[in-house]
Amino acid sequence: MKNRLELRAITRSFEDGGTARVILDKLDFKAAEGELVAVIGPSGSGKSTFLSVAGALLEPSSGEVLLDGEPINRMGKQELADVRLRKLGFIFQSANLIPYLKVEEQLRLVANLAGVSKTKAAERARELLDQMGLSHRRTAYPEKLSGGERQRVAIARALMNDPSVLFADEPTASLDAARGLDIVQMLARQVKERNKSAVMVTHDERVLAWCDRVYVLENGKLIEQ
Repeated sequence: MKNRLELRAITRSFEDGGTARVILDKLDFKAAEGELVAVIGPSGSGKSTFLSVAGALLEPSSGEVLLDGEPINRMGKQELADVRLRKLGFIFQSANLIPYLKVEEQLRLVANLAGVSKTKAAERARELLDQMGLSHRRTAYPEKLSGGERQRVAIARALMNDPSVLFADEPTASLDAARGLDIVQMLARQVKERNKSAVMVTHDERVLAWCDRVYVLENGKLIEQ
């Protein structure tokens, strides 16, 4: 299988009272196409830092981040912003929907930012909402949606520009057990059907059975379970 995402010898440290605190320590990671990979670990272990570096939101102190074999952490700001928009999709624990936009508008906005025509954006949005079982909610505002519906919109929005890799940060944190499991099952199905890679940071061990591989982040290193 082709590796969609690869991290090589990634180190990330922060200044803490004049001392460099190492969060990620020469860390290696791979996610192949069609894989949903989970990263777990206690609070403060560096999971959010890992996801930010892997998703090109935070620059590593050293090492390489490769997307489809291309090192992206060497890119300029504009090129990197374009990569994030077109090749990476993000799903956050609170869904982060824009409160004054209707469901379909949330998706179309992402496509419009990438220069997709309004007609194609509308077609793509309706196709994804149909797959997510949300066609009947396309004109609803976020406040009218349940927590599970909001997360399904977030998954659809992340898929709008056909990214290579999806990043999910605690996507089940605000959901009950049944809705959380439904969201991860849906994410896993989309990854397989669309030949994507997905990296999920989670505290929720109930959903790990749906992941292809599980890593524990400890002392700046990833240990595969």
